Amino acid sequence: MHGSLIELQRSPRDVARWQNAQAQLLGGQPGPALAIYRELVSRFPAIPELWFELGNAAAGELDFPEAESAYQRAAHLAPTNAALLGSLGHQYLGLRQLDAARACFEGAVAADPQRVDARINLAVWFEKERRLEEAWDCVEACRRHHPRDDQVRYFRAFLLHRMKRNAEAEPELRDLIKDGPRYPYVKYASRHLLAVVLDQLGQTDEVLRWLAEAKAQVRTITNTSVLERSYDETDRQRRALLAQMTPAMIRRWRSEAPPPREAYQFAFLGGHPRSGTTLLEQVLDAHPDALALDEPAAFTQEIAKPFSPPPGHDLPVRKLDRLPPAQAAEMRRRYLRSLLREIPQGTTARILLDKNPSPTMSLNLWLRVFPELKVIIALRDPRDVVISCYFLNIMLNATNVNFLSLERTVRHYRDLMDVWLRLRELGGFEWIETRYEDLVRDLAREGRRVAAFLGLEWHPAQARFHESARRKVLYAPTYHDVTQPVHSRAVGRWERYASALAPWQSELAPYLRAFGYFK
Repeated sequence: MHGSLIELQRSPRDVARWQNAQAQLLGGQPGPALAIYRELVSRFPAIPELWFELGNAAAGELDFPEAESAYQRAAHLAPTNAALLGSLGHQYLGLRQLDAARACFEGAVAADPQRVDARINLAVWFEKERRLEEAWDCVEACRRHHPRDDQVRYFRAFLLHRMKRNAEAEPELRDLIKDGPRYPYVKYASRHLLAVVLDQLGQTDEVLRWLAEAKAQVRTITNTSVLERSYDETDRQRRALLAQMTPAMIRRWRSEAPPPREAYQFAFLGGHPRSGTTLLEQVLDAHPDALALDEPAAFTQEIAKPFSPPPGHDLPVRKLDRLPPAQAAEMRRRYLRSLLREIPQGTTARILLDKNPSPTMSLNLWLRVFPELKVIIALRDPRDVVISCYFLNIMLNATNVNFLSLERTVRHYRDLMDVWLRLRELGGFEWIETRYEDLVRDLAREGRRVAAFLGLEWHPAQARFHESARRKVLYAPTYHDVTQPVHSRAVGRWERYASALAPWQSELAPYLRAFGYFK
């Protein structure tokens, strides 16, 4: 076929250009990479991998129509390539194009029904959609051909856990761990899941030991010290910038800002991870005049990233304070475009709520670009927050690496909440705090108070938030929990692990006082 991979491989110059484009794409420079890919696909149009990577570069440049066209071309060229279809599915999932992601995962299974990762990808998708019976059938079909495969055995136990059959999941996980799984993810995930299962069975004696083993396994496959150093440097830079800020700056940002051009009121829902942000997000999203977006990447990519100083340097406060209006307007434009890619059909909502716990660390950047921003901070007993974060099993990055130990989990809590306390002290913007315990104690009362802050009347659908949540694919780690009616079972969870928290109680004490949690 004209323009094939074989032809490209015969040209060292073109191979080098492809490698250069890949390096630029991986290095966070999609624009230069996109120009190279466009030229390469014009000369080698039959190579699906080129189209796939062109799509990735176009998505990085927020050119979603070109990305979609490139992905479709890749899929058309490789309808029986299960590996590529699986990669396409994950890319669509990252772009939150959910129907396209499912179609790719289904296509990968059709292309190679016995391929383990194809079946598991589809089963994971079904589970995210809460189609547990279909997920189970998918895993069982794979199990017939691969009865001892690590991934199959792990995900089968995971589904038993999801179906509340923890007593059955426990022995399967113990057998899997005993057999010594070779797949790196399963090595630590099986131990983590066993800890969660035992916690829910009320068998807390072994829980922390299995969590510690899981986290030790993570450290053997990831250079966590590099991530920790990156986090520590970013925290140092952040504290240096916050120390230079003054109340007058934030007031001036708001008074001098031009009238917003957008038709939406922007709101931010933050706080520390595991503070009830996902629950509150779903309560607010159930209102017809609000659209809550679940941890989108728009802020990190379009606002925080341009402000990030290089290692060893600080962001000059004057650069933040004297941000040119044209640059601020461009940031807002790109942010909104990236945010709304999740809803290509558009929305009639007048309030856009970005729920994003970790970017609370960058609340000062939010306020610089969106001085009119309404800020909601979710609070929860710091001890419950620390224990819940320690229980998390999520993709490792420079933030989540802190959750590999109780010591650094406590430190992360302090770092993030110090940002909030500092911004609260500076003032000059609209904000409200809401406590998880108040929300689960009286959903309508607390929900009505937060809705009023956003200028909304309480809507009856908000009391039935879990019904609308079941019709969505959610991205937060607690996506399963918020499809249930509100309950207070997680209040005071830390008490079961009080002895493990004892060494850090004094460090948490100032925050218990600041947020009213001392009894």
